[in-house]
Amino acid sequence: MTVDLLTLGESMVSLRSAGPLSAGGSLGMHVAGAESNVAVGVARLGHSVAWAGVIGADPHGEFILRQLRSEGIAVQHRVDATRSTGVMFLERRTADISRAYYYRAGSAGSTISREDVDRAFAAGPRVLHLTGITAALGPEARRAVEYAAARGAAEGLVVSLDVNYRSKLWSRDEARAVLTPLARHASVLVASDDELGLVADGGAFGSGALGGSPGDREAAELAMAAELLDRGIREVVVKRGAAGAGVHTAGGRWEAPAVPVTSIDTVGAGDAFTAGYLSALLDGGDVAARLKRGTLAGAFAVSTAGDCDGLPSAAELALLGAAPDGSTQR
Repeated sequence: MTVDLLTLGESMVSLRSAGPLSAGGSLGMHVAGAESNVAVGVARLGHSVAWAGVIGADPHGEFILRQLRSEGIAVQHRVDATRSTGVMFLERRTADISRAYYYRAGSAGSTISREDVDRAFAAGPRVLHLTGITAALGPEARRAVEYAAARGAAEGLVVSLDVNYRSKLWSRDEARAVLTPLARHASVLVASDDELGLVADGGAFGSGALGGSPGDREAAELAMAAELLDRGIREVVVKRGAAGAGVHTAGGRWEAPAVPVTSIDTVGAGDAFTAGYLSALLDGGDVAARLKRGTLAGAFAVSTAGDCDGLPSAAELALLGAAPDGSTQR
């Protein structure tokens, strides 16, 4: 058995509100989790995908399995009957601000182990995708991610690592201590521009988010990208949200603007970009093609509601930019 992409981590149930949670009202139920978002995105773009994780013996876990399987994803899961599946409330506080409230401490998903990784590797993946979120869930999950990254690199897989820093899970110093050594196993390193300092020194900007003038920020990014490339990472992919994305390689630097769309919900946009990028990599596309597909997938994500609900199929990628805004295909 072989699959194009294997990813592992915690998937949760996301309960979303259309307004302030304190005001009450109805909640929509969705699957949430950076790794499963990428799994869904890559699967919809026509690739074979496996997801590995741990769920509780509860309806929330059953919902996650049902949703992932409906996307054609091979699920390599373990059920922990002593722990609950994690839950996240997502509050749409204003049109421009959403807030997440996690109920995942001690969850089933945080117990993912080396043994779970060994079982998942039986899928025979070409690409292994990991994120810093799973490493932040606790010592056992961190060891599992470190083991997966080291094993993937040793077996010659393309190892993709998305920094995906979450301040509600750990501090920047804690993240840096774990992610900097973890990144040495990565073939493709994905980070937002303010996350690069968590995996590279970057001189004056290494200890936190990029600051200073635009020229200073660009110089800091170039320095950190060069440092990461010197460590053996092949591609340093920088997500900039509405400002697009860029890639640094030993062969040069590529940039792509964001695809202009009406933004509705930015949650999951970075995962959508990563899914598009990795899908194009699996298809043999060059860096420019990977950036293009990544920005297209990200545009679908921000212009539709939900973590991964609006992610496109391969046939739908041509919709953006091919039809006038507000048009209806008939």
